[in-house]
Formats: sequence, C-alpha cells, structure tokens
Amino acid sequence: MGIRTKLLLSVILLLVISFSILLCTTIISVESFISRQIDSELAETLRYLQHQFYARAETTRDSLLQPVSAFPVKQRFIEKDRAWLSDALSRWHANLPFVDFITIVDSKQDVFVRLYPNTAGGEFGLTDLLKKVFKEKRPIITTEIMSRELLEREMPSSRLYMSLGKNGSSGMVITVIVPILGERGEMIGAVIAGDILNGDAALSQQLRNLFGDEKHVTVIQNLTNIVSNRHAQGYQLNISQEAMERLASGQSYAGEISIEGSPHRTSFLPILNGKGSLIGSLCVAVDMASYRNIREESDRNILASAIVALILSFGIAYFVSRRLAEPLRSLAKGVGMIEAGDLNQQVEVDSADEVGQLSRSFNSMARALAERDATIVAKTEALQQLNEQLEKRVEERTKRLQLEMGMLETILTCMAEGMVVTDRENRVIQFNPAAQKFLDTVPHRVIGRRLSELTAIDGFAQMEEITIGAIALDPEKPQPETVLDVNNRRLRVSVSQLIDSDDSIAGLIMSIREVTPEEAVDRMKADFISTVSHELKTPLTSIKGALQFIMSKSKWLTSTERELMTVCQRNTDRLIRLITDILDISKIEAGKGEFVYQPLSAVELINSAIDEIKGFAIGRSITVINSAPADLPQLFGDYERLAQVLSNLLSNAVKFSPEHKVVMVNGAISGSYVIISVTDSGRQIQWADREKLFRKFQQLERDDMGSRGGTGLGLAICKEIVERHHGKIFYETGPTGGNVFSFTVPVCEGYHER
Repeated sequence: MGIRTKLLLSVILLLVISFSILLCTTIISVESFISRQIDSELAETLRYLQHQFYARAETTRDSLLQPVSAFPVKQRFIEKDRAWLSDALSRWHANLPFVDFITIVDSKQDVFVRLYPNTAGGEFGLTDLLKKVFKEKRPIITTEIMSRELLEREMPSSRLYMSLGKNGSSGMVITVIVPILGERGEMIGAVIAGDILNGDAALSQQLRNLFGDEKHVTVIQNLTNIVSNRHAQGYQLNISQEAMERLASGQSYAGEISIEGSPHRTSFLPILNGKGSLIGSLCVAVDMASYRNIREESDRNILASAIVALILSFGIAYFVSRRLAEPLRSLAKGVGMIEAGDLNQQVEVDSADEVGQLSRSFNSMARALAERDATIVAKTEALQQLNEQLEKRVEERTKRLQLEMGMLETILTCMAEGMVVTDRENRVIQFNPAAQKFLDTVPHRVIGRRLSELTAIDGFAQMEEITIGAIALDPEKPQPETVLDVNNRRLRVSVSQLIDSDDSIAGLIMSIREVTPEEAVDRMKADFISTVSHELKTPLTSIKGALQFIMSKSKWLTSTERELMTVCQRNTDRLIRLITDILDISKIEAGKGEFVYQPLSAVELINSAIDEIKGFAIGRSITVINSAPADLPQLFGDYERLAQVLSNLLSNAVKFSPEHKVVMVNGAISGSYVIISVTDSGRQIQWADREKLFRKFQQLERDDMGSRGGTGLGLAICKEIVERHHGKIFYETGPTGGNVFSFTVPVCEGYHER
C-alpha cells in the first residue's frame, strides 16, 4: 500500500470520525437544549401555579380578618346571637362566592353556627389544626383531606354531589381558619372557611384561562386528577415510586409520565397538610409529541448536511493526498540514501507549505550531518591526544601522592607520640612505632583488625571503650583525655574524629603519650610542697597566736596600728588555709588521707551542707533551693569528706552568682550511683577555661564578678575526694544559662541489690 493510499485513507478516516463526533454532539446538544427549555418552562409554570393555587385562600383570609376583629361580631358572639351571626355568614359568603362552607366554632372548638345549618352543634373536626390556631392565635391556610361525612355537615348535598359525585368518599379542601379574639386578646372562637377543589369548574376554567391548552395543569389527590385546565378529569396518573418518595419528603420532582396514553414531560410539587403529610400534588405536564417532531426534523437536517459535507470532503482529500504524496516519496528516497552512508543528498523543493518546509529542513539536516561527521572525526583525533595527556598527568599525580604518603608515613614513624588510626568500621589502618612500643605489640597483629578483636592485647580493651564514647561526642568541642595503665606505663590517650565530605565519621585518630616521667616529677613536686607547707604551718600558727594576743590588747593600739594588725591577721589566716589545703590534697594524692566509709543519708548530707552555707547566701541575697527528692537511697562513703565536696560547690555557686539570684541543689539516681548537682546563675565558664577547672592552683578570671579570693585548690580537692569514692565530678552548662557542677557517689549495696 503506497503512501498516497495510506494518506487518503487516513484523511477519510479522520473526516468520518470528525463528522461522526460533530453529528453526535450536535444532536445531543439540540436534545439537551430542548430538554432544558422544557424543564425551565415547567418550573416557571409550576411556581406560578402554586401562587394561583393559594390566591383564593389568601383572599378569603384577608376578607375574614376585618369582620371577625370588629366589635359587633365579638359582641354578638359573646351574647350567642346565632341568628345575627348566621346572617353575617351569608353576607360574607356573598363576597366570597367560591367558598363552599363557612363555620364558626366557640372556645371549646364546638360548632356555634354554620353557613348551611344542616346539623346543630357538635365538633367540627380538624382538632389538631384548631388547637394550633387557639394556641398561636393567628390565621392559618392549609390544604386538608376531609371526609364526605364531615362535608355533609357543612354544605348542601347538591353542592357536595357536584364536587365529589355519588361515590366520592373524601375531598381536598383549601381550609382557612381565622381566630376570634376577645377584648383582652383571649381566644373566644374561630371562623373556618373551606374551598373544595374536587370538580371545581370555576378553578378549572381559571387554569384554562391562565395556561391555555398547550400545557397540562392538574391538581392531584391520591394519584387521581381532581382539577385540570382540560375537561378530562378523574383519571389515574402513573407516578413512579421514586417520585412518590420525593414528594412524600416534601421535595419537587421532574420526570416523564404517561397521560391518556401520551408521554408527557412533567414537574410535580407536593401538597402537604397541616401535619406535613403528603395529600396530593400540583402537576404541570407538556406533551412531548410536538417537541419530538421538532427534534426529528432537526436531526434529519443535520444528517443530510453531514452526508453532503462528507462527500465533498472525500473528493478534496483525494486531490490533497495526491499532491502531498509526491514530495514525501522524494524525502523517503533521500532518507534511504543517507541511511546507506551518502550524506551529500539534497531533494528538490517546489512548494512553500509544510512539505516544502520539511524538504528544506531535510536538506539542512543532510548538510549538518555531513559537517558533523567531519567534526566528529576531527574531535576524535583531538580526544585521543587529550587522553594521552590525561594519562601522563595521572601518572605524575600518582607519583606525587605516593611521595606525600611516604612523607606522612615517615612522620608517623618518627613521632614520639603513639598514633593509632581506625576506619569507619573501627579497623586499625595505622600503627606507628611509638604505639608499638607503648602497647608492646607488633603491627601484623593489629593492622586490618577491629579493636573488638584485639581485647586480648593489654590496653586495647580500654581503647575500644574510649572509641565507643568518642563517636558520640561533638567533634567541634575539645575531647577529654583518658589515662591508661599498660605494661607498667602511664599513658594519656586522646581521641579525635575523622570527618569526611559528607560530615560523617570516617574514622578515629588516637594519640598516645607516656606520662609516667611527668607524673613522677609531679609526685616529687607534691612531696616538696607538702614538706615546705608542713614546715611553714608551725611558725604561721605561732604568728597567728601572737597576732590574736596583740589584737586582744587593741585598746592600747592606734587606729593605723589596729588596721595593719587586721591585715596581717587576715593574710595569716589565708596562708594557713592555703597550707591546710595543700597538705590535705597531698595526703589524698599520696593515699595517706583518712577516709571512713560507712552508710550515710544523702538527704541529710544535702540539708547539712545547705545549712552550713545559708549564712553566706543570706549575706549575698542568694536563695538556695533544695530540689532533691526525699526518697534518695543511702550512700556509701565518708560523710565529712562528701560534706566538704558539697560545701565547696555550694560556696562557689553562691560566690559567683549575681545578687538576688537562685542556687539549686538536686539529686537523682543513675544505676548504682546517686548524682548530686549544684546549679548557679552566674556567667557560663568559657570553653578555654573548662579544662582548668579541676587542676591545682588554677583560678579563673571572672572580671564581671570582681575578686573573690581563694587558693585554687578547692575543686582539685573535690576531684580527689570523689575519685577516692570511685565516682566522678564533672561540669555542664545549665539548660537556661548558668553552670552545673555534679558528682557521683555509690549507693549502699543493699539498695543496689534491691
């Protein structure tokens, strides 16, 4: 099948589909338009019918309101003048000839007088409606189904026969009830007027005058036509169950039903009685025959136009496909030559339409392909040269990297500090000679193995614990150092994280430094200081006693001499405290300090320390709050030493907090330890100063707080005491500012076991 045939068939298929869609949419649109027009006219007619349906009732209500509110009617009603009221009913009926009956009931809802006195007295009926009127004291208009028996009491039999016929058992009555009020507004009776719709020739004529014969306007009672603008009445209407359910719920309904054997488009509006129950409906219907004729004629015209247009389109498609096929064949031949490798193909262009533009584009493409082919050949040669240059650069860079790696290995080899480097899986990848010396092992036992696999080698078990803790630390903060005892060496280990480009941990570097000689020197210094301090304490004690004796004779001293003696005594006390602290920490470090370990109350320890510092706190307007729970377990330790630690922390907190602030003491259980914390409100300690906190003779510069005195040994002594209790002391920043010093103390074994 040639391209021309394919193109022709494609155009024909496209035209057939297009005209089919256009035909269908046009027919659907016409039918939809006709349907919408019918529904719109029906809805408008139904609204007008509803208004006219109650027009006579509203006229009746308005006509009765004036006389029943007049004084003569009320007076005659009170006097029970039936003759006068019966005559009044006749006069009212003369003005309302369409009303079928008028009845007056008294306050007990019994009939007082009728327009047609068929019977006397008795109840009227419609008890619920009358109760509603008597309760609300206002007129109502409603449509009710009344039995033939009730209507026979209220109107002549001849007139009832004209409405209901011989066998009619009930009728649809538009009922108007107007209350009669006394002088004080009390209910003394009511006037009831009824307009029977069944067989109402006047209403039927009125509907015919209003709506003509084009539309079928009907009042329906129990699916039966009772009033219509046409002559035929009394026939049954075939209303669907769906329509009945919608009408019963008080909603309108639109649809199609058969009337007298002819399909009609209808719209129903429910008629509800005073209780809200469905008793009938208003119906407006239009015969679909006339609209069907219009629609069929429109469909025939549309179909004829479509056939003519389709035949003309076939002829045009044939000539267009023939004209389009020739240049396309030339293009197909050129494409085949390019596919064979001949890129110098050009096709002749003799039109300015899209096919001509396609031909020119093909020629441009062929030229571009030929040029690109030549460019690719040239670029391939250039790329080959660049690859050769890149290989030379990679070779040079590799040699340089190998040189740098060699230099780095030389540096690690010659370092005095031991270096252990692990990867992200905690495998050892570097292990320099210093580390080999400190840990007394060889590289082949360590390199490529995880630290967890090296726990049998002395020192590596502790190093694994250090690395586990270091992974959770903040890499931007200073990392703490850990002291290990390995092979009779004292080693200080610090760990740093290796961070890759993704800000994740790529490994760890452990720096190992032997501090055994340094600690020996520290012990020598401590012994020297302890000896000197001991030798100085005796003369200073004597000097203090002499100064106290002289101060006791101060009445013979001048004010200048007394002031100088006070300065001497204060400095002597300060030196004695310094020497006492030095001796105390020296004893603890040397293991000579006396510690009496016994169970003690944590609550009592905290309360005692707070009482001891309370006077100092009051002097600085500081409030000390005890937030520790009362059920803290008993501790195991030296009461005096732990009291010394807590008192020192409280003293520092009060000393460095601004006046009128709060210092808090708290306690909590953590495993087999109790953590006691002291929180102050002072300025937070800087990062650079936090490493000095627990060192000897270190005093932080607090310019904002002024000079507070001190020896710089308080926290160092606290650290030694806590560590002798197998606990630890540490510093944290407060959650909302300030500083938090905490220390841990083990609980008694009985509590831990429990």
